[in-house]
Amino acid sequence: MLKFVLFFSYSPDTWAKMIENPVDRTAAVSASLDRVGGKLDALYYMLGEKDGMVLFSAPDAATAAALALAVNSTGAFDSVQTSQLIEAADLPAVLATAGAARGTYRRPGD
Repeated sequence: MLKFVLFFSYSPDTWAKMIENPVDRTAAVSASLDRVGGKLDALYYMLGEKDGMVLFSAPDAATAAALALAVNSTGAFDSVQTSQLIEAADLPAVLATAGAARGTYRRPGD
């Protein structure tokens, strides 16, 4: 399975609803991931530009994209940003492929 991180920011209305009814959202997030063949690795809230992040595994990028679209379509969020993660051990192979591509890529205007 591939690893992803989803950063999110709630809308003010969502924060108001959560203040009125404080709950742990971990089970809801986990259930959504399970339904599409994914797995929740961690859910964190944070201080700063984004309100939180979800670390998760999914079988492919299309599943991760579908989950991000489903979450964003609820209207509960001001922003949702999903990125695929690369394991440190996989980086040398990625760099080798980049080296092969770099040898044939030409800058615009060259």
